[in-house]
Amino acid sequence: MAELASNRIVITVLGQNRPGIVAGISRVLGDADVDIRDITQSIIDDIFTMTMIADMGASPLDFTQLQEQLAEAGRGIGVDVQIQREDVFRFMYRL
Repeated sequence: MAELASNRIVITVLGQNRPGIVAGISRVLGDADVDIRDITQSIIDDIFTMTMIADMGASPLDFTQLQEQLAEAGRGIGVDVQIQREDVFRFMYRL
């Protein structure tokens, strides 16, 4: 089955570095049947940043439900989690 751009999302995570951030966010995505397609992370002067591209085509959750679950998980581990639809992200940041 072809991957639809409207099913792809961009997830950004920002906060103070600590153990368990990647695991906590990945757990929410795994439990929601969201496929992580790409991931990058860095730690600069103890500030953690992570960006993921994921496909939520198989997820039983809608965008808003996933957004709420990720935000709640982020609060629990002390980071800010934002998601956008990939097509909206690309439109906003086009050159």
